[in-house]
Amino acid sequence: MNRRNFLRTLAISGAAFSLKLNSGMDVFAQTIDASSSGPINLVAVLGGEPDEMFKKAIAEMGGISKFIKQGDKVVVKPNIGWDKTPELAGNTNPKLVSEIIHQCFEAGAKEVTVFDHTCDDWVQAYKNSGIEAAAKAAGAKVVPAHEEIYYRSVSLPQGKRLKETKIHQAILDCDTWINVPVLKHHGGANLTISMKNLMGIIWDRRIFHSSDLQQCIADVCTLDKKPVLNIVDAYRVVKTNGPRGRSEADVVQPKGFFMSQDIVAVDTAAAKFFNQIREMPLDHVKHLANGQDLNLGTMDIDNLNVKRIRM
Repeated sequence: MNRRNFLRTLAISGAAFSLKLNSGMDVFAQTIDASSSGPINLVAVLGGEPDEMFKKAIAEMGGISKFIKQGDKVVVKPNIGWDKTPELAGNTNPKLVSEIIHQCFEAGAKEVTVFDHTCDDWVQAYKNSGIEAAAKAAGAKVVPAHEEIYYRSVSLPQGKRLKETKIHQAILDCDTWINVPVLKHHGGANLTISMKNLMGIIWDRRIFHSSDLQQCIADVCTLDKKPVLNIVDAYRVVKTNGPRGRSEADVVQPKGFFMSQDIVAVDTAAAKFFNQIREMPLDHVKHLANGQDLNLGTMDIDNLNVKRIRM
């Protein structure tokens, strides 16, 4: 890739941006024009700790009270799929989850619930991810999702391949929910971000893998009760052997963060970011275009008002 095209693909960060890989760690230098006017569609933050980046981003979006109301029953849905420690980046960073919960309560939330339908043993994944302890310390309820009894059937009339599925009762019974994935490589979908994180709210995922995975990922996002915010943790990123990752050699630490109500836009931004870590063209992440075709959001982030912050 020549320098001109390299810089163009980094439009989301608004940066004269360079990546240098050193012992599996990303070291970047950048300058950012952080000016914006009008309603902000997407916030991109680079260079901070997960909780601090969220504080910056949510302030730019008008504060958490814009999304969480007094008395709300809230679900915070991170990725807790794997029995991995935070350093291995298989799951959402617990510091980010904790800060989101804190701010939900400060906005007047009646209760906050955290869960994920894990791939590894749920008890070990909840524990070793650090998310269970962080969520409970912040005052949230942490509930299981490993049995079918926790799910109820819903129809997805807009879905092209997936017309019906079972959704966890925590999502169906809450007033609002926040989608908090971690950005990482995925052997099947190529990338797992906000849209694919919804696979953690359903019971039977076999149909996704036996049918059209990329279309089913988009289809489940047509669920009527959509997340009020999509918050992408890109503090540590599994660049190879995802989604599980094998060792620290699979992980880089670019210290990134993306947030938007538009699930397609935020995933497009995060995918462009990932493409600077490891080549991953947008057309390889087909559920993005599938989601745009279903009017779930836009991939045309150049025409959005993006707030860019360098910490």
